[in-house]
Amino acid sequence: MTQAYLERILTACVYDVAINSPLDAAPALSARLGNQVLMKREDLQPVFSFKLRGAYNMISLLPEEARAKGVICASAGNHAQGVALASKRLGIKGTIVMPRTTPAIKVDAARRLGGRVVLHGDGYDEAAAHATKLMEERGLTWIPPYDAPDIIAGQGTVGMEILHQHPRKLHAIFVPVGGGGLAAGVATYVKQLRPDVRVIAVEPEDAPTLHSALKAGKRVQLEQVGLFADGVAVRQIGKETFRVLRKHIDDVILVNTDEICAGIRDIFDDTRSVMEPAGALAVAGLKKYVEEHGVEGENLVAINSGANMNFSRLGHVAERAEVGEHREAVLAVTIPERPGSFRQFCQAIGKRSVTEFNYRFSDPQQAHVFVGLALSDGIQEKDDLVADLRSKDYPVLDLTENEMAKVHLRHMVGGHGHLVEHERVFRFEFPERPGALTQFLNRLGRRFNISMFHYRNHGAAYGRVFVGIQVPPEHGERFDAFLDEVGYQYVEETGNPAYELFLS
Repeated sequence: MTQAYLERILTACVYDVAINSPLDAAPALSARLGNQVLMKREDLQPVFSFKLRGAYNMISLLPEEARAKGVICASAGNHAQGVALASKRLGIKGTIVMPRTTPAIKVDAARRLGGRVVLHGDGYDEAAAHATKLMEERGLTWIPPYDAPDIIAGQGTVGMEILHQHPRKLHAIFVPVGGGGLAAGVATYVKQLRPDVRVIAVEPEDAPTLHSALKAGKRVQLEQVGLFADGVAVRQIGKETFRVLRKHIDDVILVNTDEICAGIRDIFDDTRSVMEPAGALAVAGLKKYVEEHGVEGENLVAINSGANMNFSRLGHVAERAEVGEHREAVLAVTIPERPGSFRQFCQAIGKRSVTEFNYRFSDPQQAHVFVGLALSDGIQEKDDLVADLRSKDYPVLDLTENEMAKVHLRHMVGGHGHLVEHERVFRFEFPERPGALTQFLNRLGRRFNISMFHYRNHGAAYGRVFVGIQVPPEHGERFDAFLDEVGYQYVEETGNPAYELFLS
């Protein structure tokens, strides 16, 4: 059967629609990892992912009778675009059933590529059930996203191209896995021609379909999967893909959301292209493999599988990438509630760049601060910092791996200051550089009590601070003099209705 797959891949019909995507060097990532990292750029395909290879190959091989009736698929992502484009190029009517919850950008893309889009249900299962009904009623041919030999063969041409483009020594190829079509095709081809090359699957920790199946010795249905890497959010590995992968895959690496986000940034740094989360899985897995195995001086290939990223997700990705690269620590620290304690805490953390500061007065005795700190030496630096703060009698809770804190809590710290009197609130801007926040607090000194503080480093040239300060009426003139001497741009927001509604 393996020989049959090799023949299918060698004769696959994909290049009417797909490009022979480049295998680009990643110089910045290579230098950091001490290995030659190469990226297979499937994000440069006409539909920005590898999916059109398998879809076109399968549809092109259909008999005339099936072509005349048309094809159908259920998909909310890249497979839909692949089927739509393949159908259009072959002059076949292609029906794409998508959940009503599918983002408009993906619906519009499928329609623009010539697909007849039918919106049905609130999730994939309902859409797939409706597609099955339409298929039976109209005699359409089902085009699965991964679990069919012709689909696997089409995706396998990615492996064929990699070996043509890099015939020299190659240590490993890293492949993202959802349903397993791409990995099965690549592994089958590579292991037939270059059995010395390791083929390593990469999955999200919250969608380990292949990992779970290999561990159990059979396909398993996951109760739920994470949706961040929606391109691989599959509850069960394919039947045929699992049969192939259990014979040919060398290892499976699991990565978390932060590591995926760091991979997206790494790819951007070297290519100026933005991957979707599933598209950066392979790079995230490659980095983890190097870290865990101490690999040096090897040639490593990561398949960048897709770039259908919703623009609205970029902010979240950028925020999480710092933690995924071990460049940010997220801590909750308890400090005494007295004038000057805030400044003393900033002095205790040294000249590290502060990425975020959230604080709201709530208790006359102590204050809880949510702080993000930039790291230059990864996990060890974070552990040393936590130990140092605790040695100075600061209670510290490390939230760096706390999903709830990173997704929700960091945006919810605050609330109404019921015990706060004479509060005035301001927005300040000051040049962004290490120590700038501490310098700001030193200028404020012990003269006034800070009752609320929010700061987030957005990567701009200027830091932005939102601060509440208790200013008794008899000290108003002295405070106004401080505003004049501090030298930073500011806007008073005490009368802002949003402040009055949520914070005052």
